[in-house]
Amino acid sequence: MKPSAALDSAASWTRLAISLLVAVVGNVGMWAVILILPSVQAEFGIDRAGASLPYTATMAGFALGNFAIGRAVDRWGMAWALIGAAVLNAAAYAAASASGSVAALSVAHAALGFGTAASFGPLIADASQWFLKRRGIAVALVASGNYLSGAIWPLLLTGVLETQGWRVVYLLLAGLTLTVVVPLALFLRRPLPVEMAHQTTRLAALRAASTGLSPRTLQWLLALAGVGCCVAMSMPQVHIVAYCVDLGFGPAVGAEMLSLMLLGGVASRIASGLLADVLGGVRTLLIGSALQALALVLYLPSAGLTSLYVVSLVFGLSQGGIVPSYAVIVREYLPAKEAGARVGFVMMATIVGMALGGWMSGWIYDLTGSYRAAFLNGIAWNVMNLGIIVLVLIRSRPREAVAA
Repeated sequence: MKPSAALDSAASWTRLAISLLVAVVGNVGMWAVILILPSVQAEFGIDRAGASLPYTATMAGFALGNFAIGRAVDRWGMAWALIGAAVLNAAAYAAASASGSVAALSVAHAALGFGTAASFGPLIADASQWFLKRRGIAVALVASGNYLSGAIWPLLLTGVLETQGWRVVYLLLAGLTLTVVVPLALFLRRPLPVEMAHQTTRLAALRAASTGLSPRTLQWLLALAGVGCCVAMSMPQVHIVAYCVDLGFGPAVGAEMLSLMLLGGVASRIASGLLADVLGGVRTLLIGSALQALALVLYLPSAGLTSLYVVSLVFGLSQGGIVPSYAVIVREYLPAKEAGARVGFVMMATIVGMALGGWMSGWIYDLTGSYRAAFLNGIAWNVMNLGIIVLVLIRSRPREAVAA
């Protein structure tokens, strides 16, 4: 079998299915803290800002873990990285359930975020190496595991949370992580065959040479673009509930709009994956980023309930495929043996952008008393992102020529 054919084989699709299952379970650590936030606030008698500290710690660990675990995957393989992360997550869940203060809970969540990262960027990078013609949809499906985890587990765990409390929920998650992720990870022990890695590395070298940019320069440009698009992305995602409260619609309406964004994001990731297999990662990212900028502009005149629902859906459908597109671009232009570290670094940059944008939007709101300037700030960062992607596209030869 030729390496190019082996890259999209039945074994590749089987590995993809296992990776998706791991992602659905492994990413629950990112969403669990959101589920328990009201309970933590009530138990410790603190304000909402104090109760949000574990979430901040989770995202900090998640950002660092995407890069650090990505490097570990390049050295020791995906299976052992996932097993180590699962053990760390289980220990973090147990420590969190026994914590007696928000500070202790935040430390546990920093570790939990670090371990959870193994099921995002590194897993996406690993899945991408087993595909060539269908790499876009493969990356999109694994990345969708993060959103599916956020949609599935809070619904399943709500009953336990209401009857037995958040500490029991965390103990259940510790057991779930060990009993599901570890056995599934053992099926991912097979390393990428050398000839397959050589095939994709050769094609990546051709594309990279066409840009005239060194791998390091291209990686930093993609990271900067990732910060820009995710600062913009965070404005509606982080503040939509508060925005709806300000408009008099209440938090329940804002939560519905957030769910609508996530569902639209799943559809967007799958559609963008299919599109990337035809147009390539750079063009797909450019389309998604342009649509996101348009959706942000549409928020400015939208103050009615119906228009906000519509714009929120449009926003979800535009932004969901943006982050996975970075992984596709990294795999199209950079060596396969460095995929974990390179993808992890860019994923880390996007998470930093989300954290920075969430804080920045709140800061601008405090200064101005409204979210209008925060939306304009997001649009400006989005324009910067578009400029970088256009630069990479202009410097690249047509995808068809490289393939030939």
